[in-house]
Amino acid sequence: MKANTELNRPKPPGKLKLYITGGLLIVLLWGSFFQTEANFGELIGGLPNMMDLLREMFPPKWSYFEKITDAMLETIRMALIGTTAGAILAVPIALLCASNMVGSAWIFYPIRLLLNLIRTIPDLLLAALFVAIFGLGPLPGIFALTVFSIGLIAKLTYEALETIDQGPLEAMTSVGANRMQKIIFGVIPQIQAHFMSYTLYTFEINIRAAAILGLVGAGGIGHYYEVTLGFFEYDKTSTIIIFTLAIVLIIDYTSTKLREKLL
Repeated sequence: MKANTELNRPKPPGKLKLYITGGLLIVLLWGSFFQTEANFGELIGGLPNMMDLLREMFPPKWSYFEKITDAMLETIRMALIGTTAGAILAVPIALLCASNMVGSAWIFYPIRLLLNLIRTIPDLLLAALFVAIFGLGPLPGIFALTVFSIGLIAKLTYEALETIDQGPLEAMTSVGANRMQKIIFGVIPQIQAHFMSYTLYTFEINIRAAAILGLVGAGGIGHYYEVTLGFFEYDKTSTIIIFTLAIVLIIDYTSTKLREKLL
């Protein structure tokens, strides 16, 4: 009996796959360093300059808070409006992307391709394009964040839609419910918590993105990053960084607690 147990004992997985994966990773890293001309000697040689920069950034100029408060509030408002508008517009797009909501591949594949295109364009490039269209100010930043939010929220939402339980929809079909009734009473209750979680997550990302859109003239606190760095006022730059960090941490904490309650 003991001999049979030893014969039936599963063998540990071979380590060949692990070794091959590790070797490929090392080759890729080496090739990346070679192609990008990364040089550890230059990095080490630049450490004194980095330390000089840090010494110039500290102590921060705390009195600068008063001047950048309005710009930070504008950044938060840009992120809030852009996220809200993007979330609203993402709902019908996500429904059209979900294969179990739209039966025709001629519909959902092109819209998915459009979403991939939206997510491919960096938010700074979107802001620069909208600045060229609408001029300087927060409006281009809001449009850029709206487009970015549509791409992200719609992507996550349609993936959640494709995993919903089809039982309630089949039951509603059997009693004669139309498509809109099935969406309202069969689909939305299953994904609303996930949708809100995705929206809050996107809002967190947009706060960070909105903080640098001012570099291309799209409003917000980013304008002051450009000004202080341009005039080598690094103590003011560190004040902006600390202020931005505090806002991001507060929003991250609040969003995390809200997502925990939703899920």
